[in-house]
Amino acid sequence: MHDAAEIKALQQKLTEEDSTEAFGQLYMAYMQHLLQFAKSIIRNHELAEEIVSDVFIRIWQNRKKVAAIDNLKLYLYVSTKNTALNYLSRHFRKQSLSLDEMTVNLSTASYNPEELLITSEAVKRIEHEIRQLPPRCKLIFKLVKEDGLKYNDIAQLLDISVKTIDSQMAIAVKKISSAIHFELKRTPRPSANH
Repeated sequence: MHDAAEIKALQQKLTEEDSTEAFGQLYMAYMQHLLQFAKSIIRNHELAEEIVSDVFIRIWQNRKKVAAIDNLKLYLYVSTKNTALNYLSRHFRKQSLSLDEMTVNLSTASYNPEELLITSEAVKRIEHEIRQLPPRCKLIFKLVKEDGLKYNDIAQLLDISVKTIDSQMAIAVKKISSAIHFELKRTPRPSANH
């Protein structure tokens, strides 16, 4: 993922130069995360792809205004959410979707057991605990840990309070750390006397 300065430079190039290269880099930086987010709302991979494509088509069509967007990541997430909810509203006459109804698939974390000094069993337990989180908690955990959104951005995106995000993250961390703690207690320490 690009840092904020790189994203701002890409936004500037897109606005001032109609740069297809800058557009492609922005697309590659955000597409996968937005696809997972749209899929958590729409529950259909093909439709999620269509929704994310629509969001990026609108970015290209309005490229002269892209440099003026302060937080492009948040803008893209909000656009994806709104496009998905509009789709649901039009096609299924469903006016709202509860956070608890969303399905969230987390990317497989790339843990290096040697670096983290934990066993592959602990990694499996962590991933299992993450999969077992309630839907709202899992979505918030994903947006914070995988997508790198700030609490304020998530609060605006999901129309919930920062306090709710904080409590959901506390639940996630507590469950995951209990899995790690259990594993560390079970794993015998290597003997210093070789």
